[in-house]
Amino acid sequence: MDRKFAIKDPLAESRLFLSRIVAAFILILFLIVGLVVRLVYLQVVGHEHYATLSKDNRIKISPLPPTRGVIYDRKGRMLAENVPTYSLELIPEQIADLDDTLKRLQQLLNISEEKIDAFQKLRKRNKSFTTTPLLQNLTDEDVAKFAVVRPYFPGVDVYARLVRHYPYADLAAHVVGYVGRISEDELKKLPLEQYRGTDQIGKIGIEKYYESHLLGTAGYEEIETNAQSRALRTVSTVEPVAGSNIYLTLDIDLQKIAYDALHEYNGAAVAIEIKTGGVLVFASRPGFDPNPFVSGISAKDYKALKDSEDQPLYNRALRGLYPPGSTMKPFYALAGLEYGVIDYGHRLFCPGYYKLPNVDHKYRDWKKWGHGMVDMNEAITESCDVYFYDLAMALGIDKMSGFMHKFGFGEKSGIDLVGEVDGLMPSKEWKRRYRNQAWFPGETVITGIGQGYTQVTPLQLARATATLANYGKVVNPHLVQEIITPDYAAPPELRIVPDIPLKPANVDNILRSMTNVVHSPRGTAKLIAKNINYQIAGKTGTAQVFTVKQEEKYNEDAVDFKMRDHALFIALAPVHDPQIAVAVIAEHGGHGGSVAAPIAAEIIDAYLNQTKDAAP
Repeated sequence: MDRKFAIKDPLAESRLFLSRIVAAFILILFLIVGLVVRLVYLQVVGHEHYATLSKDNRIKISPLPPTRGVIYDRKGRMLAENVPTYSLELIPEQIADLDDTLKRLQQLLNISEEKIDAFQKLRKRNKSFTTTPLLQNLTDEDVAKFAVVRPYFPGVDVYARLVRHYPYADLAAHVVGYVGRISEDELKKLPLEQYRGTDQIGKIGIEKYYESHLLGTAGYEEIETNAQSRALRTVSTVEPVAGSNIYLTLDIDLQKIAYDALHEYNGAAVAIEIKTGGVLVFASRPGFDPNPFVSGISAKDYKALKDSEDQPLYNRALRGLYPPGSTMKPFYALAGLEYGVIDYGHRLFCPGYYKLPNVDHKYRDWKKWGHGMVDMNEAITESCDVYFYDLAMALGIDKMSGFMHKFGFGEKSGIDLVGEVDGLMPSKEWKRRYRNQAWFPGETVITGIGQGYTQVTPLQLARATATLANYGKVVNPHLVQEIITPDYAAPPELRIVPDIPLKPANVDNILRSMTNVVHSPRGTAKLIAKNINYQIAGKTGTAQVFTVKQEEKYNEDAVDFKMRDHALFIALAPVHDPQIAVAVIAEHGGHGGSVAAPIAAEIIDAYLNQTKDAAP
């Protein structure tokens, strides 16, 4: 009998089905738990983080740079202004092929490789979603060219910007300074939130010293964008706050007179209003045009300025160091009177040279045959060297140095400019410390006529002259007259310097002698006394560029121009009520009386005439 076999096993199939249901249920349960955990994380734990990311995907922050403050002269003439211009700018994250875009723009607008390189450096410092300028100061023709092809350059656009401009160019460059692109070193030190939307900063002059006032406060816009980063609407705006406007004490008319009067000579002229300390003139010739620095000067043009023999980038008024020559004689004469080592009527015979005891070397006077018998008045009026050789030995170098430091020689004046130098007023201690040498009597002798180690700046000479005119009340030179903000007008903060206790009678004597320098028939600056109805007190100076040997004679016509003496002159006017103090240095001008003095006289005359015209 055949046995029957069962094809199906209901029990086995039931068990298999049940196990599959259990496995599916466990998997579904696991996925549900995972989903719940994820939802809890997204909605609770990570809510703030993802909400921020979501907002950033549709809201872009666009910085709004502040308008930089304007710089004016004392009469309200703009020395640094903001002019509207067009700038070609790129947003790198919106450009698929940046290199190709740059190449096509370069061909279209004839952009130099130097500007492309500058853009690449700037781009790397900026965020990829911010605009980075490629070409500034676009011409109307450039704007028109780009407008035609604009649809083919996504992420590139022309923007209207305000750009710094200096209408007086080289005339005030060393005072006003200029702005330029922020360097990598500066970027590391700057508070970035204050410089959002701008890539420029003050580099020198007033632009640098008062950067925090001129800059202003940046604002921003929150802009809603679509998936293609195209702006849809402005969500909110925080307006920028414009920088403060600054009024200088500088008078651009007087500045031009001084600059033009220097003419063929490199040099400097500084004029200070005695009663206020306001700097009226701060001229350094040659100057330079600061405007190319704003958008980025070419390497070729910068090299030409940097390598020029005339050094136009060098601020001679602030940093120029010169032997003061005979302009120091009134101060040494005052020191002699104050210390009691000499009196005003003391007479001395000048044979044309001076010798130290038991020494054969002759310290020559500028007048070969000498001045004969002279007192202090005649020694200052005719600039007798021998008289001051003898006075220097009577004072000694330490008294000379200490007294001159009170007038600001050998130290910074504290003027509101960056880069001022100390100058040098030597002493025994100075030489021992910095030269590791002893001081010699012969060095005291030549210091008495402003030679040797002594070095001063034109600013120091002008300041000392103003302080002398002020009878020892120290004049603190400054360039800023007022800082104007929307809320208030603030004068500059001036440092407090102790006055110099001087006997008025001694100052009267020195000023009388300096007046004779100009108004006496024997004065070394008598040429400038013509056609003026007021009195000027001054002192000429001639500073040697090289030493003439004992047996040689200095012949100006026989030496190269660059080896000729510097011409100097200090002055104050009017003598009865001093209003203005001036110092002029004309490099290789030869004679203070014939070259530097007329320049100072032009400045003084223009100032006093305009003051008279302005009087009620």
